[in-house]
Amino acid sequence: MAGKGTIAILTGGGDVPGLNPAIRAITIRALREGYRVIGLRRGWAGLVDLIPDDKADNSENLLFLTEDIVNRAGRTGGTFLHTSRTRPTHLPRAAMPPHLQSRYTAEINDVTADVLKNIGWLGIDYLIPIGGDDTLSYAQRLSQEGVHVIAIPKTMDNDVPGTDYCIGFSTCVTRTIELTHRLRTTAGSHERFLVIEVFGRYAGFTALLPTMGGAADRCIIPESPFDIERLTELLAHDRNRHPSRYSVVLVSEGARMLHEENMSFESAETDQYGHRKLGGIGDKISTALKETSAKYNGGRRINVVNQRLGYMVRSGDPDALDSIVPMAFGNLALDLVQRHITGRLVAVRNGIYDNLPLDVVTGRKKVVNVERYYNVDRLRPIYDFHQKPIFIMTSDE
Repeated sequence: MAGKGTIAILTGGGDVPGLNPAIRAITIRALREGYRVIGLRRGWAGLVDLIPDDKADNSENLLFLTEDIVNRAGRTGGTFLHTSRTRPTHLPRAAMPPHLQSRYTAEINDVTADVLKNIGWLGIDYLIPIGGDDTLSYAQRLSQEGVHVIAIPKTMDNDVPGTDYCIGFSTCVTRTIELTHRLRTTAGSHERFLVIEVFGRYAGFTALLPTMGGAADRCIIPESPFDIERLTELLAHDRNRHPSRYSVVLVSEGARMLHEENMSFESAETDQYGHRKLGGIGDKISTALKETSAKYNGGRRINVVNQRLGYMVRSGDPDALDSIVPMAFGNLALDLVQRHITGRLVAVRNGIYDNLPLDVVTGRKKVVNVERYYNVDRLRPIYDFHQKPIFIMTSDE
């Protein structure tokens, strides 16, 4: 065991580019400062499935990190520690590891007592989880239980409260702009509407920012239910003005039409955090646009190119920002370790690196300020930049 103690790192929730650079930054700095570093596999599942016995094979649950290991992975996308959506406070009996099945017999179980036992058995002095608000809400629970937690925000949706920026967001925006521009050739060749569904359950940042960057004519976000008649009218207007006679709309997966109470889901199945898998709003909009378009096109229907970008925007290597910010976040976390300050979330606030109490992740939702940043009638961003932070409407106010 290293002289200063043990730091453990985990990644939870969906994968994004930038996780491996964050793990690399934490590990190299920690090793050089004299700490031992453990990578916990598969998010919180690593601490749930761990068997606290020296004779047990826990290679599926943890990995002792070295500079060689993290240097090889540090330039790549995804997370080499793997990830899951395991929620230790709501663990289904079907997901219970064999060695705990006799202790927990309910259909849904809180196994936090064993998670704490495993943290103690591993000798973890500082726990650094990297994740979105679901993963970090459990980190806050552990912090309340006395675990020394320093959290790093990660999510393509950029909706972790307290920070302007979350790891993965820039690459998501970059990929969305790139892929949308590629699809323009097909939309233009056939003179169609182009409907692109992007990630964004509750927050529309991943639709707004690419639109602001010139990827689309209009965008639909979860914070503001929309009128399909108005969208059709606007897209027909945009199409008529374009030399190649096409127009583009980006649609957040959590968007809703007016008078609809629920989002569009692929199935009724939920994960351990109670989330159903979203998908289908792009299909609904495409069908409705075809049916409505003749009204705004001299009686002739306009066909639609409909594409869900899905995992294409979260795969592959990180872009420049998602290589730099995770490095900074990792070093900020180690700064706090060195000062023995825990229960914190590292963050960017108004363009400045900072940290704040971890309980911010459970205190509120971070969504687009519609009044300031979204023109509800025009279905597009408000282009006002004076005295705004560099990430524009993504700042957490």
